[in-house]
Amino acid sequence: MRKYFSLLMLFATLSLSGCGYNTFQTADEKVKAAWAEVLNQYQRRADLVPNLVNTVKGEAGFEQDTLTRVVEARARATGIQATPELVNDPEAFQKFQAAQGQLTSALSRLMVVVENYPSLKSNQSFQELRAQLEGTENRITVARNRFIQAVQEYNIAVRSFPSNITAMIFGYKPKASFTVENEAEISKAPAVNFDKAPAK
Repeated sequence: MRKYFSLLMLFATLSLSGCGYNTFQTADEKVKAAWAEVLNQYQRRADLVPNLVNTVKGEAGFEQDTLTRVVEARARATGIQATPELVNDPEAFQKFQAAQGQLTSALSRLMVVVENYPSLKSNQSFQELRAQLEGTENRITVARNRFIQAVQEYNIAVRSFPSNITAMIFGYKPKASFTVENEAEISKAPAVNFDKAPAK
């Protein structure tokens, strides 16, 4: 009896070692680490916004509507509880992504409007904040790409045989990843019109 028990334990150990369970643990930890970095960079951007808004507010006659949109978009983006579990809830993840996209759009609009204010463009504090914001946007892009790769590796493990059997047994499901915010727009063919003569 003891011999059969030992053989059963050996078989169970060998079966589990090849089932992909440890692969899921490793892949899941990579996703969590990559997600934490995304959140870290989004938080860095959110922390820069109040200083940016206050610096721009000092410019006489600056468009209040543009500043209001930035402040409101920041409030929406930081109002969503960004936990590690967010990546396991596709609906919550989509809301989070939409809120961050709105903040990106509002900040882009702010930078375009600033071009109309030469004194603001020459303001040293504003230039430093702008450089920090641009650097943060680059860091966000890098962090999002790493997250996308980590989710891709995890999802491949969830869907591939034989590890998909382990995924079903232990309840591992595919995770949502970032998508292009304007997917519908970029999938349309550009309209080209040669009817009008170029302006002189």
